[in-house]
Amino acid sequence: MTRIPAPVEPPVALTIAGSDSGGGAGIQADLKTMEAHGVFGTSVVTSVTAQNTQCVEGEFTLPVEEIEAQCSAVLSDFDVRAVKTGMLAEAPVVRSVAKRVAGLDIPVVIDPVMVAASGDRLLDSEGEDAYQELIEHATLVTPNADEAEVLTGTKPVDDESSRAAGENLLELGADAALIKGGHVPGETVRDVLMTADGVETFTHDRIETNASHGSGCTLASAIAARLAQDDDLRESVAGATAFMERAVRYHLNVGEGPGSVHHLAELRNEAERDSTAEAVERVVQSFVERDVSALVPEVGMNVVGATPYAERVGETAAVEGRITRTIAGVKPNRSVRFGASSHVARFLLSAREFDPDLRFAVNCRFDDDVESALSTLSGEVAEFDRSAEPEDVKEREGSTMGWGATRAFESAEGTPVAIIDRGEVGKEAIVKLLARDTEELQRRTLAVLSALES
Repeated sequence: MTRIPAPVEPPVALTIAGSDSGGGAGIQADLKTMEAHGVFGTSVVTSVTAQNTQCVEGEFTLPVEEIEAQCSAVLSDFDVRAVKTGMLAEAPVVRSVAKRVAGLDIPVVIDPVMVAASGDRLLDSEGEDAYQELIEHATLVTPNADEAEVLTGTKPVDDESSRAAGENLLELGADAALIKGGHVPGETVRDVLMTADGVETFTHDRIETNASHGSGCTLASAIAARLAQDDDLRESVAGATAFMERAVRYHLNVGEGPGSVHHLAELRNEAERDSTAEAVERVVQSFVERDVSALVPEVGMNVVGATPYAERVGETAAVEGRITRTIAGVKPNRSVRFGASSHVARFLLSAREFDPDLRFAVNCRFDDDVESALSTLSGEVAEFDRSAEPEDVKEREGSTMGWGATRAFESAEGTPVAIIDRGEVGKEAIVKLLARDTEELQRRTLAVLSALES
């Protein structure tokens, strides 16, 4: 039987950058990131590097005519919706690319790659001077602090100096500038977006890792991919910075160096939604069949499962309305859906800050008998005391679970198997069991139940 084709027509983006033999940055990072965003990536290779997670061992810049031939081949055939530039290596290449993008009526994202994460220089001094010609045609330029200083003479060390550097880049002709905060000191990373309409700062927690290889390439490519899909600039930057935060936190432990950002973390996470929900459903069904009534608290029980790279409540699956006791045993009020849990989900996400491998949790009734039954578990049981909760935390909606998980983990030697919340006036005492997989969660829950029944 001959089948008819069913073609897909994704938007197309173009990256003009160097090749990274280590796979984490450059053209390789750009194409992975574009694919992760549902965009077809085309490429023009400007330079070939002998590079890994530790250093750049060698670099060869292609002749300008070869680079221009690649540009002509791509632009004459594909409906390119956005362009991203990365490593351009030498002044003649920078000027050639500037002339090429000057004739395009599509978004152009300029990532002024000058120094590798390893500290090796990737652009000569003449190339730095030539960048002004390219910046004149930028929809957005995305320098880190060091690159911003080279381009503008202003070293970003805080919001004020970042805005000053951004304003200088706008004066050089860019429509907008994103001064990246990864190299700026502080507990949070603050990416400052400057446009003709004003300034906006995108803030996220700093992740304590050196595995940032490819982060600049990945961020610029994510923005270009979103622009290729007709997102506006502000939406593109907001989405790309969130994409980068996940890619850095769940980085890839490859090579002998610090490692690489995980370009496909968000895509992999999305792909695991169905299997995560199905896993929660299997646990719920096993609890119904076993009749876990003795462990169901007055507020109801919930089983929560997080996708592998979950960062938000909407990326956790749980029973809508919880599991409650009935005359015949226990029964889920409704089906499993994402975002259905609030308290247990926030607790699990907070626990994942200490052990990202934790993916499942269940809340159970707690009293002296349950506490005795918990002693049969193999692993540490931690707890937190609500009476020690600061008033400012109590006043913030939804903050108690994060505070409680933090207190419990800080008091434990490793990852607890269970965390006790002894409650207070108007708050029922609860114990939450934690696990890396559903088998572990069921085993721990049913071991407590068996000990309680006996």
